[in-house]
Amino acid sequence: MRIISGKHKGRRLTAPKNLPVRPTTDMAKESLFNIINNTYYFDAISIIDLFAGTGNISFEFASRGAKEIYAIDKHFACIKYINETSKGLDLDINTHKSDVYKFLDKTPLTADIIFADPPYDFEAEQFLKIVDTVFERNILNEDGLLIVEHSKHTKLSDHSKFSYEKRYGGNVFSFFEG
Repeated sequence: MRIISGKHKGRRLTAPKNLPVRPTTDMAKESLFNIINNTYYFDAISIIDLFAGTGNISFEFASRGAKEIYAIDKHFACIKYINETSKGLDLDINTHKSDVYKFLDKTPLTADIIFADPPYDFEAEQFLKIVDTVFERNILNEDGLLIVEHSKHTKLSDHSKFSYEKRYGGNVFSFFEG
């Protein structure tokens, strides 16, 4: 995986092979950040990265200067890797080792962008529970964006907060707005 833009543009990162992850592809990530770049000033937004895994998305936001980033994952090895890598790159990423659903139920945090990349084998209801909780608990700031990455076999477009989706090969980004 590589950081596409910002102060660490072009930097390649190699996560340990034993992490239980499926990182967002560079092509899909680049397309996603082109969309975000046309809407937000990175130095003015806060981010919550759910199911952070390798920290791929968090590192990209941090490299581009996002002001506040929270990376959430339940796996200790993932959190350890994000902490070590962000320290080595001098990136300010706050990590929380937590089950995402428990985190969403209890967090006092809010963010301008919430990115969720759950396991692709989740049922649609599990994806939608994330969307529902984010909006019911007002975790997304006004004019914010919730982005859920999922496979092309999962349909989330019937949700009332659904705005649009972008497809990149087998990856789909569904965008939700308040």
